[in-house]
Amino acid sequence: MSIRHWPSTERPREKLLTHGSVALSDAELLAVLLGSGARGKDAIALGRELLTMAGSLNALLGREDKQLGVPGIGPAKRARLAAALELARRSLAEQLKTRPCLSSTRLCGDFLITKLRHLQHEVFVCLYLDSRHRLIDFEELFRGTLDGTSVHPREVVRACLKHNAAAVIFAHNHPSGVAEPSPADQAITRELSQALKLIDVKVLDHLVIGHAEPVSMAARGLL
Repeated sequence: MSIRHWPSTERPREKLLTHGSVALSDAELLAVLLGSGARGKDAIALGRELLTMAGSLNALLGREDKQLGVPGIGPAKRARLAAALELARRSLAEQLKTRPCLSSTRLCGDFLITKLRHLQHEVFVCLYLDSRHRLIDFEELFRGTLDGTSVHPREVVRACLKHNAAAVIFAHNHPSGVAEPSPADQAITRELSQALKLIDVKVLDHLVIGHAEPVSMAARGLL
């Protein structure tokens, strides 16, 4: 039986409109995005299959540019998933441009998670902030492999001057999923802080993104 023959209280779209998106499971939200099922599967069953195949919702969304390997997921459905993720990223970035990052640590962490958690290679990024610690821009500065990346202080200084930043928040991901700052992470953070002091740019934090909650070096007293 297709979803349109279900009781209205059980249909994902009607459920969302009545109770809000928080009332839906991950599979039900995917069903709303996908719009239809495929090959004898309703949209919720297809959503569950996608989640099982990927291992998690975040891993699924991180595969937006690849073939998902599930029958019935063609370009149109992949485009819907990619668009939903990008809308979430842009919404979070828009909020960070109107709120001080230091008083919106959860929002800042959520934004960085959507940007970095799904990546299979390590990247080093920078959030450029104005004098009120609101977001000016976000930029990926360096890209590495599964094992690490090389960060060059001269390039970071140049980028901060280009964006006229008063402060910055650094972040990088650990593809292993373990968000524990390494000695190398701590060393480069100290080196960058010293370099940016010369141009009056303050390093507010360096966040490490893994599979759990982001780890703040500032909160750990490592800056």
